[in-house]
Amino acid sequence: MSEFKGIPVVTTASPAGSAPARRSGEKYVTPQGFTAIRDGIKASSQAVPLPAGRKPGWLRAPLPGGQRFDEVRQAVREHRLATVCEEAKCPNIGECWNAGTATLMLMGEVCTRACRFCAVDTGNPQGWLDVEEPANAARTVRLMGLKYVVLTSVNRDDLPDGGAVHFAACVREIKALNPRTAVEALTPDFQGSLDDVETVVDSGLDVFAQNVETVRRLTHPVRDPRASYEQTLAVLAHAKGHRPDVLVKTSLMLGLGETDVEIRATLADLRAIGVDVLTLGQYLRPTVNHLAVERFVRPEEFEGYRENALALGFLECVAGPLVRSSYRAEQALARNNAGLGAGGVATRG
Repeated sequence: MSEFKGIPVVTTASPAGSAPARRSGEKYVTPQGFTAIRDGIKASSQAVPLPAGRKPGWLRAPLPGGQRFDEVRQAVREHRLATVCEEAKCPNIGECWNAGTATLMLMGEVCTRACRFCAVDTGNPQGWLDVEEPANAARTVRLMGLKYVVLTSVNRDDLPDGGAVHFAACVREIKALNPRTAVEALTPDFQGSLDDVETVVDSGLDVFAQNVETVRRLTHPVRDPRASYEQTLAVLAHAKGHRPDVLVKTSLMLGLGETDVEIRATLADLRAIGVDVLTLGQYLRPTVNHLAVERFVRPEEFEGYRENALALGFLECVAGPLVRSSYRAEQALARNNAGLGAGGVATRG
């Protein structure tokens, strides 16, 4: 099983007559003509096998369904739209689509970085961009009838501005065509360029997000060497300082070997720079070539971390085993842990 930014991805078999599915860690040539590595990390003979046995029961998601979900799915099928929710086979798709929320990925499917928790393909897109994407993204939001859309993207270190202008153009087009839709931008770190951060923050969005991903000590090896704990904090702090009216958000994965002391220290660092909203979820290993899960965090532990965050002054902390950075994003300020039950576990039935 692969992942995109922590969202589980199930690889499906290739249709009859098509090219065989690429193996994880294998190099291939994209339709745009550049080389990439499947799932982002090269295969290694030293990779630790995935453990046998079932995951804890609290990591099972409710089956998607409901009238609103069916309507959105029909629109997606009819107009051949692409969402991270479906392509990554996110376990939370039913809850989010029923609430009129979805996540779109911008600027292609190949990232210039190779974080060891993430199964996005890695390569150098050599400046390629889809110039029609801003208009197409706005059309997608309208056709899906979204009340809240999360825009995310791969890192694009091959672009002089990291894709900031393109990202901002997508936000503006969506707002122009869908003025009542709230837009959250989950962006790259733009290599720490604060001018590029301002370009996105000034685009008319409602929420600016950049994920710190893990505690300071584990930033490397968890994240690509071009990312850093301090750089992400600087991006978040500048976004809040530049536009205090925009909500600022970040996310951490737990289960990578962090301690409770380190988690509390990270929460304090984030609140000190003005981060408003935080999400906490369980790290799930995408492939054998990625970092192993060190522990499965229990639901009651997530509840404790959430209480700690709220005590520090966060407007909301959505925490639970299957919570991801865009999970039920429209409920960020409802202050009810996105409607989750005890310990951040979705209620069933």
